[in-house]
Amino acid sequence: MKTAIITSLIVGALTLATMNSAAAETVNTKKLNPWQDCGIGAMVFPSHGIAAAISNIIWDLGTTAVSSNISSQNSCASNQAKTAMFIQATLPVLEQEVAIGEGEYLTAMLELRGCEATSHNAIINAVRNDIAQKSTDNAEALYNVVEDQVATNFVGSCTSA
Repeated sequence: MKTAIITSLIVGALTLATMNSAAAETVNTKKLNPWQDCGIGAMVFPSHGIAAAISNIIWDLGTTAVSSNISSQNSCASNQAKTAMFIQATLPVLEQEVAIGEGEYLTAMLELRGCEATSHNAIINAVRNDIAQKSTDNAEALYNVVEDQVATNFVGSCTSA
């Protein structure tokens, strides 16, 4: 009985994810999320981002999703994917440097993302403010904060590809 309930919940969640993905795909612009658009999960669920992310996390905590160069070369060779890979590999140091407000890893992350050096301090401050307001307990959460700031406030300072 317990297994049937859990299975029903998973199927329901995947159904909602499918509906949300179908609605989101009608919009022409979609920002890359390596946990959803790369790796084994993206190969198994190419048009269902949430299912792909769940699959990637179940498979190996999302490690191959952000380090996949073979499975999804075209979508995962962008600055966003490289930034996600860097965040995944250096998260503990990045968390410390974000708290401090400066550091070599933060600079490297923003350079990988294609952000102009003159905007680094402003981006770091904006990311710090966001992190102070919401929990970023994993690499994907930090990546999402950085991408949201770039897309919202620093689109002219960072390359889009």
